[in-house]
Amino acid sequence: MSMTKVNKHIEIVRSTGYGLSSMSQASCDAIFDVLCKHYTSVGITIVNDLSDFKAVINRRPDLVFLGMKFVPVDHALGLADPAKAWIADYLDKRGIAYTGSDRMAHEFGVNKPLSKQRVLDAGLNTSKFYVARQNHPQVRDDMPLAFPLFIKPTSRGGGAGIDDNSVANNFVEMESKILSIATRLKSDSLVEEYLPGREFSVGVLKDEYSGEFSVMPIELIAQPNKQGIRLLSAQIKSSNTERALEVTDEIIKTKVTALAINAFHALGARDYGRIDIRMDSAGTPHFLEANLMPNLFSGYGSFPKACVLNMGLDYESMVLRIAGLGLARSTDMIDEEFERNRLIVPALEPAFETVGLTAS
Repeated sequence: MSMTKVNKHIEIVRSTGYGLSSMSQASCDAIFDVLCKHYTSVGITIVNDLSDFKAVINRRPDLVFLGMKFVPVDHALGLADPAKAWIADYLDKRGIAYTGSDRMAHEFGVNKPLSKQRVLDAGLNTSKFYVARQNHPQVRDDMPLAFPLFIKPTSRGGGAGIDDNSVANNFVEMESKILSIATRLKSDSLVEEYLPGREFSVGVLKDEYSGEFSVMPIELIAQPNKQGIRLLSAQIKSSNTERALEVTDEIIKTKVTALAINAFHALGARDYGRIDIRMDSAGTPHFLEANLMPNLFSGYGSFPKACVLNMGLDYESMVLRIAGLGLARSTDMIDEEFERNRLIVPALEPAFETVGLTAS
């Protein structure tokens, strides 16, 4: 029996530009296949500059399924461009609905020190930290934190820049790692107190109908490196070799989920996202970072794994829920536009009702 498709146009956007896409080609194809089964019109647009994105706007889709956050205005600066064009901002100004969080939340998400400060200001736990700027020499006597320290780029995802040298036990090791990040990734470094405890990834997903959030923790366990340290490095993440386990200890689960949802709200996130957490030596959970556009590839990313382990939510249902949340905002936008027109030009109200703009 054939399934009746919903008459909506959804456009998936991703990029092939370096560091711009949060969605791989394989993930994009999988999402496309799911949406094509349920909606009448689904497209994929590669957005590497503003002209590419303007083409999406001109098509006026009912929903943009976001696989990227911004494009640089100055391609010579790339990811470091301070005048980057935020996709969510463009869509909001043009009344086009999209999946996930808005610009403000994404700005927190891509800036790890900023998100840590935001969480800290909300009274939540995160390890002490500071930012080591590129091309600024480190001064041993000015060190504000004690070793061991954990060092990673301030604004990269997917474990980029995290390897066996990310835990520094002395000044020379710290200096070397900061230089490596500046040289290879052209990034400042986030230097924070090293947390030696267990690591968790917490998926957060809103229910389209009740408005309640499902908070779905999993424990991630990587193989120990030569120093006996378990790190979710770039190599571990890309090879998908970490173990993902359901959190069965109710006390730990309560602590981790409480921190995750509070951090999610503190960052102004909406609909869905992932909060990463690690415990200190006393077993107290601390916020690590947020990914508000997590990998959605089945069996690979932590977010899909969290959905399966906590809710038994399969891949297709997960994608459809994310799309549905965005489309619900599309309906709200239509209702708001109608109300504005009704109030501004009341004489036109019967004409609007005749053509059915008030129909659900």
